[in-house]
Amino acid sequence: MIFRGNEINGVTFSAARKMKVSITHSKRFRDDDITFMEEDTDGLLLPHNDALVISVNMLDLKIKRVLVNPGSSANIIQWRVLEQAKLTGSIIPATKLLTGLNHASVTTRGEILFLKKAEEVMKTTLFEVVDGDMGFNIILVRSWLHKMKAVPSIYHQLLKFPMPEGIKQIRDDQLAAKEVNAISVSSSKGKEHAT
Repeated sequence: MIFRGNEINGVTFSAARKMKVSITHSKRFRDDDITFMEEDTDGLLLPHNDALVISVNMLDLKIKRVLVNPGSSANIIQWRVLEQAKLTGSIIPATKLLTGLNHASVTTRGEILFLKKAEEVMKTTLFEVVDGDMGFNIILVRSWLHKMKAVPSIYHQLLKFPMPEGIKQIRDDQLAAKEVNAISVSSSKGKEHAT
């Protein structure tokens, strides 16, 4: 990895360590408010510039390399994941053109609607099905985050969401994020040399 100075996006690492982020849905601070503290970074390789990549139990499989991307609007799942779960017969034929994926346009193979479980929470989720290598098995976006009432923190590499028994969290898979980033950087270098 290449770092320029001691900051990312204009925030120094020492200033970022002092930050406390709180998300509250009422006027009073309660134990069930979603907060991110410096202690949430314990165990992370710092400093980092990683995407939030998690693992989820879904389709009776533990699926790794799941990107949480609040900047996108289409939940995406790889064809090979559905093949492994023996669900390709449940795909609804629909062709859409997704732009911005891997800096290119991709035509979907269809879509699939199914119940997705994350940490005991069941939500119906619509996924666009793509075939090809994008580095991630699944991309979860704004619509999923809204349904889960989840708050991601890329700096803390953590996803937190409310449950009746309190705030649950899904910790990142930082090594998977670094691995995907390394593959992405090496493949983009190969493209530069090819042209």
